[in-house]
Amino acid sequence: MKLNGKFLRVLGATTVAGSMALALATDSGAVSKSHAMSPIKIGISLSLSGDFSADGQAFQQGYKLWASDINKAGGLLGHPVTLDIKSDASLPAQVQTNYQALISNDHVALTFGPFSSLLTIPAAKTTARYGYAMVEGAGGAPSVFSLKLHNVFDVALPVANSLVPFANWISTLPASKRPKTVAYVTSNDPFTEPQIPVAQAILSKAGIKSVYNHVFPAEVTDFTPIADAVAAAKPDVVILGATDVPTVSAFMQAFEQSGFSPKAFIATAGPDQGAAFIKAVGKANADGVMVPNSWYGLAANKQSKKMVAEYIKTYGGTPAGVNGDVAEAYAVGQVMAAAVKATGGFSNSKIITYLHSGVKIATVLGGAQFNALGENPSMTAYTFQWQGTTGTKFVQVNPANDPNSVKIVYPKPAWGK
Repeated sequence: MKLNGKFLRVLGATTVAGSMALALATDSGAVSKSHAMSPIKIGISLSLSGDFSADGQAFQQGYKLWASDINKAGGLLGHPVTLDIKSDASLPAQVQTNYQALISNDHVALTFGPFSSLLTIPAAKTTARYGYAMVEGAGGAPSVFSLKLHNVFDVALPVANSLVPFANWISTLPASKRPKTVAYVTSNDPFTEPQIPVAQAILSKAGIKSVYNHVFPAEVTDFTPIADAVAAAKPDVVILGATDVPTVSAFMQAFEQSGFSPKAFIATAGPDQGAAFIKAVGKANADGVMVPNSWYGLAANKQSKKMVAEYIKTYGGTPAGVNGDVAEAYAVGQVMAAAVKATGGFSNSKIITYLHSGVKIATVLGGAQFNALGENPSMTAYTFQWQGTTGTKFVQVNPANDPNSVKIVYPKPAWGK
């Protein structure tokens, strides 16, 4: 049947009116019965290309898993969830543009955060201007919370103390086994830089000498000269401030080519990305590499086990191969769902007040309880290590007194051994 222009104009006006009514309802927190089954749209900017693409794609998987689960359970207050995801190409300016469009043009009811502290900053500023709560899982740098925005909530571990368990373990080794020297090399990224001075203070107090300390621009693409300089200093320990797999892989490859293998090697991010990391560096080379984090695929958390099983059913792989970003994204959804349920609607102002109330929300990462800045200091810092040459054992090794921690492989095996 061919529809005439007048009918189409009326239909279009009705659709717009309906969308506006839902937008007004979500702002006030009162959703009318006539829209009881209307979809609730959640706006997200993700790095589906560019430097952070591996993480962005993992976050997308986590968000989609959560949306699937919440919809199977009846949605949010009976409303099916739809994810409105825009790619930001890992660019801060595009993040700002994306959230402006999501809120002003797409009229999303809620917003989730992007990947990385670098991109969380423009996301938090933009959503704050519109009064939106933004729950995120990868923006734990002090620079995010120094903005003192009331609307941002990070479900993951605050990054500054991420390396503390590793540094404490190194500093308490018997004098005969304790390394003598350490190299610090990091991207000038708000996620990586704050971790270095905290670890350095602990190791310096233990008498471990810094033989190399360098901050490189985030836009560097050839890491060989920097890695060669680290190798030339011959440190016993290398602490690499990295945000992604390609950076870690490039340093490891350069180290191997120069014949340098430190006794301990830890990167702030990259080794936690499961199968993506193993594919990039090779199973044998991963052996002994460490990373700080607050979650891994074999975590005992019941909610986490359920999510991991669903992930493997959907995407394949093994528990050890599940990227930590997946769990962080899933936890974002869990926190927002709890806030919507508790407040009885989609009022962002009420959600913000609720999340600042001190309530503790159970997630796949553990408990989420936010301080006045929106940080989650209740999260425990751990160190994880790849062990064995098969690329399947990703285990918790710190804190050493934790019953779930296994013995650290130290010194790290030579590359490919």
